[in-house]
Amino acid sequence: MTTNSLEFRNIIETLISIFTIEKGQVKVLLFRKKNEPYKGYWVLPGEFLSINETLEDTIKNAIDDKVGLNNVHLEQTHTYSSLDRTLDDRVLAVSFIGLIDSKSVEIKREDKPMYESEWFSIDAVPKMAFDHNVIVADAIYYLRKKIVNSNVLKSLFPSDFTLPEIQNVYEKILNKQLDRRNFRKKFINLGLIEDTGEMNEAFNGRPAKLYSFKQEIKERDLF
Repeated sequence: MTTNSLEFRNIIETLISIFTIEKGQVKVLLFRKKNEPYKGYWVLPGEFLSINETLEDTIKNAIDDKVGLNNVHLEQTHTYSSLDRTLDDRVLAVSFIGLIDSKSVEIKREDKPMYESEWFSIDAVPKMAFDHNVIVADAIYYLRKKIVNSNVLKSLFPSDFTLPEIQNVYEKILNKQLDRRNFRKKFINLGLIEDTGEMNEAFNGRPAKLYSFKQEIKERDLF
């Protein structure tokens, strides 16, 4: 028996859960399949690994070709190898998360022969094909652990924001309420943000100060 045997041949795919913030909602990008199997079901964007590509090359090509986004913060998360995760071939999946701010989200609008795309709130993820619901759930769990990292948060909020917006994102991802005064005091005292001198309407309609992350910040855990 050698490694050329069919017993050792596996297909590898890369899948990515891309998250953004839109009107206070944490959303993930999904595609709807237009062919079988699972025609009409939602799936994560991804691509099969070729013999002359790295995993990072493959997922970046998928983001460029199928999604059309630039400046996506990428992190590899999990590997899925269940024997029954696909219907026919033996396919292993390597998952990534991607983070991008809503102002940079510019999905390519040309007609895709296989997919249509839509952003879904992480509280309302639809039924998906294959094991993609499990992969999205794991990605959200991973994001909950990483949201305390300064670089991760800056990837979601590189431009102007209010403190209520930041707190709302934390509450959505962590799935718990935070005390407004304590959160505001802790966040300002971190020294990572600066007042822009401008105001914006917050979620309750009252004017709120706009902040932005400083140009150079060290990667660190915020809390």
